[in-house]
Amino acid sequence: MMDVEVNFKSRGFMDISEVVRKSGVAASALRYYERKGLIRALAREGARRKFSPAVLDQLALIALGQAAGFSLDEIRRMFTPGGEPDIDRDMLSARADELERMVKRLKAMIEGLRHAAACPAPSHAECPSFQRLLKAASAGALENRPRRLAPRGNR
Repeated sequence: MMDVEVNFKSRGFMDISEVVRKSGVAASALRYYERKGLIRALAREGARRKFSPAVLDQLALIALGQAAGFSLDEIRRMFTPGGEPDIDRDMLSARADELERMVKRLKAMIEGLRHAAACPAPSHAECPSFQRLLKAASAGALENRPRRLAPRGNR
């Protein structure tokens, strides 16, 4: 009888620990992404998952998507069933528009805070610019999401 040693690296597989080391993504996150359908282990050696080197590109796209504010479900739709990128350009454009609106809100907030910090008024309560900033904040104009009418627990 002949002993056969299988070496997954020779076939281009990476052990989950190697993916963790190369990507900086925790093993628990890799398992979670696999459960969510974002990545796929191609083989198992005992309980250890083996991944294609292409998983590193998939993880980079996941990180970029998260940084841009996409949900994991939205990110999953950026991949074909085989794991290749297939990104909806309209979705990217809509997110860019949303980020642009957010930047405008943040710039207005920065300007208001800088004014409040240097305002010559004796009190912020007497500063018209600070009062406008407070009104904008209370109206939800400075938020990125729609305002909640009641705390989560009171719905």
